[in-house]
Amino acid sequence: MIPFSPPRIDQKIIDEVVDTLKSGWITTGPKTLKFENNLTEYCGNKATVCVSAATPGISLLLSWLGIGEGDEVIIPSYTYCATGNVVVHSGAKLIMVDVNEEDFNINIQKIKEAVTAKTKVIMPVDIGGFPCDYDEIFDFINSPAIKSQYSPSNSIQEKMGRIAVISDSAHSIGARYKGKKSGAIADISIFSFHAVKNLSTAEGGAIALNLPPPFDNEEVRKKLKTMTLHGQSKDAFSKMQVGAWKYDVIESGFKCNMTDIQASMGLVELARYGENLARRKEIMEAYHKGFENLEWAKVPVFENKDKTGSFHLYLFRINNITEEQRDEIIREISKYEVAVNVHYMPIPMLTAFKKNFDIKDFPQTFKNYACEITLPVYFTLTDEQVQTVIETVKKSVTTVLNK
Repeated sequence: MIPFSPPRIDQKIIDEVVDTLKSGWITTGPKTLKFENNLTEYCGNKATVCVSAATPGISLLLSWLGIGEGDEVIIPSYTYCATGNVVVHSGAKLIMVDVNEEDFNINIQKIKEAVTAKTKVIMPVDIGGFPCDYDEIFDFINSPAIKSQYSPSNSIQEKMGRIAVISDSAHSIGARYKGKKSGAIADISIFSFHAVKNLSTAEGGAIALNLPPPFDNEEVRKKLKTMTLHGQSKDAFSKMQVGAWKYDVIESGFKCNMTDIQASMGLVELARYGENLARRKEIMEAYHKGFENLEWAKVPVFENKDKTGSFHLYLFRINNITEEQRDEIIREISKYEVAVNVHYMPIPMLTAFKKNFDIKDFPQTFKNYACEITLPVYFTLTDEQVQTVIETVKKSVTTVLNK
């Protein structure tokens, strides 16, 4: 059996976690702080806050920005449901737009058609770890016509002075866009460290702050750290210092702090992340070589002159097939004990969103989805297994297309 995306749990990870367990400090403490600092150094952004998962991290940010009823937030229709759920929970109006044919990312022209005076946030998603077209987004929101219609409803939005760009970078830590690493591109980026991600802390995430002047990113970091702990003025580590038990609750916050157990895994994973990216790139290049000359195969873009992805997902497509044929191909692949996946069920196709959205309004999203199969990519996948995946996919597609 070739699994789809097992976590890399080896002796280095085990030793670091055991060290944390033996230290007696397992919730937010010194290792979380070290991980935050290391992430900031790696990404080149201005400050970082680690959280229990990416989803509550985005909810935290929308709350900090004061996003709520009467506001609009734009996201792509091709993403995981979490990107839409956080907007729904905020009380703002969810606005979805279609994506590109080439790279699955949000379509800039569709953003331009969707922006109104009520738009407060654009949330692009780096699908598969391949960065969106950020310069085009910023050029648009900084244009005089769009800035003039921006209508802030609180002091933070007024300070921003324009629509905020919060990148759902769940897939893209380590990716580069025009020389900058993910985390140092958008105003704020959110990473996910879920078990299947390139860099895993089992569950977890990080908020990478890169806010423009006049924001003080360190001041915002402290504010968000407080918000991750119910708005409590001191975390548990600070309260445990001699005579420092007394605290206050400054505001009604959230509970989404990262633990030192999670950070232990992250410290190891980040230290060796370069070798992880290199191996993932090798695997994707091998897939390209295996499929590039086949008329029915459409290989994904993971690198060009401006962008280098994080090689997170190999979003493979099969030309001129139906959704039903795609599903039949997956069943055929499974007979050979090779695990594949589909990324993603588009949000407008999910029951929770169907009452407000129709997939027919997002034709490119459906076209991309209906013929997509995600192939396994992970550090411990061997060259022999990669060739097995290639041959299995070829056999399975041929079997289905010849019926």
